[in-house]
Parts: sequence; structure tokens; C-alpha cells
Amino acid sequence: MPLKTQVIVNPESNKGRTRRRWAKIKEALSAFLKEFKYEFTEKPAQAIDISRAAIREGSELIVGVGGDGTINEIANGFFDGRTIINPNTVMGIVPSGTGCDFMRSLHIPSNLKKAMQVITQAPSPFIDVGRASFQTHAGSDEERYFLNVADFGFGGEVLERMNQNRAKRKAASYLKSTLATFFHYKNKRIKLKVDGEEIPQGEYLIGAISNGRIFGKGMKIAPNARLDDEHFDIILVKGMKVWEFLRNVWKIYSGTHLSHPKISFIRGKKIEALPEDPDEKILIEIDGEQVGKLPATFEIVPRSISVKGYV
Repeated sequence: MPLKTQVIVNPESNKGRTRRRWAKIKEALSAFLKEFKYEFTEKPAQAIDISRAAIREGSELIVGVGGDGTINEIANGFFDGRTIINPNTVMGIVPSGTGCDFMRSLHIPSNLKKAMQVITQAPSPFIDVGRASFQTHAGSDEERYFLNVADFGFGGEVLERMNQNRAKRKAASYLKSTLATFFHYKNKRIKLKVDGEEIPQGEYLIGAISNGRIFGKGMKIAPNARLDDEHFDIILVKGMKVWEFLRNVWKIYSGTHLSHPKISFIRGKKIEALPEDPDEKILIEIDGEQVGKLPATFEIVPRSISVKGYV
């Protein structure tokens, strides 16, 4: 008997290409799933509400069509506060975004037919989820779940630059924005605790709390991370000079950066981060979205969501 299925589509993902190729995607969904309901998102965070309502109404399979941001919203809809609504509901993914970094940790191919084969034939392992508690830009407290990577410092400022370019209707790739941001970036002095133990203070370029392996449109920030080991891989990068950064940035794409003397690798379940100067604004990003600032706490929620794929 086919699963009761809800498909959630972000038509603006992949720079609007999802909308243009929807007929082809729908045809593939019909061939593999037979029966399903679908709904397009029209505004930010709407996928959270659609996902949550569908699960409460008995949907057994929630399929996201979009990029990392869309999949993040759908995952947040699996929760009501800190409670999973139905642990038997499964998530499926049709990659249709500009980066689709999280999908790579699940070994979901970009090819439409092969992605559908994953949804219908692959196992449904339970994976870990991260929970971030942070400050919004308005100063209020907020919680949000993430599947892939959260980071503080440099990554948040890269996304802020990209968002500004979009507002000005200027095209900018993640790599170009990364390089442009670096020349204006000031390293951050941050107080850190991992599982209750203080980390020596220092000036940091970035701190990445990784559940998945890849972020930033293909950077293998945590090459050995696993989605089901009940730990984060925490990558801390201390401040670098311009020449150091330019000489080593390619290593993050190849995943060979962990041996660098200014990069620390720690495994942990709970990370607390706050600015040394309470008035300094240090941005954070979650699954490719710039959501707020430090202080923040990041906690692992072990094996909480069932997802179609291979961990």
C-alpha cells in the first residue's frame, strides 16, 4: 500500500529553475510515487508550517523539492517545540537547489530519476539533528533545528554579503563572496565551551558545528562527519593573514585542511559560544541561512528524523 505522501516544492529554488522544470519533476514523482499531494511555498518559513500540518494529518512521507534551506524548513516542521510529532514519518529529498550540500552526505544523486530511486528504494535511517538556540537580530531568543552545518563568524558575514548583493540585483557566487568578505573581515574573540569544558580563548575566523560533511556550495568542512554518530564534528579556524587564507582555501574544498596548525578539530554534543565583547555582533548561519547572532548554544538531538538515503 503506497505511503500517504506530501510533496513540498520551493519553486524559487535553484534561481527559479525548479518552477521551470516542475512539469518534469512532477512527471517523475507520479511515475515513482503514484499518489501524492503537493504544495508550493510562497514565502520564507512556509515549508515549516506545511510539513508540520501534513505530519499531524497523517502523512507518512514528506518529500522536499528544493535546496538546503527548503529541506531545513521541512525538518523543523517535524518538531512541535522540542518534541518530534511522529517518529514514523520519513523525509525524502529531490535535490533542486544551488548547493544541495546536505544531500551529498546522504549520497542522494542530482539526477532526477536516480533521486527518485533513492526515495522509493533506499533505506530510511534515523539521523542526528542539531538544535541551535541563539539571538535574533532584534535581540529575542529563538530555537531552530539544523540537519547539516551551523557556523559562527565568517560564514554568516559571507551570507550577509550575498543577501546584500541580491537586494542590489548583483550576481555573486559563494566563492566570490567568500573572497570579498575576507578582505573586510575582522577576526572574532569568542568564548567557547564544548560539553562543559572551556576552550582556550583566541581570535577565530570561523567555527563550524558539523552534522553533515559539506557546506558553502561544496566545501568539505568536516570530511569525516557522520549523520548518525550522535556527535558534532567541530571545526575551529583561527585568524589567518590574507596570504594564508588564499593559499589554503582550496584545501577546504578537497577536505585536506584539518592538519593545518591554525585549525582545530573537536567532537562534542553541546557547544556554547558567546562574544568576548558583549557588544560585538557575531553572525551565525544555519544550513545556509543567516538567522541571527551569538550568544548561541548548539546541541545534538540524536537519531531523531528518518530520512531516505545512505549515511
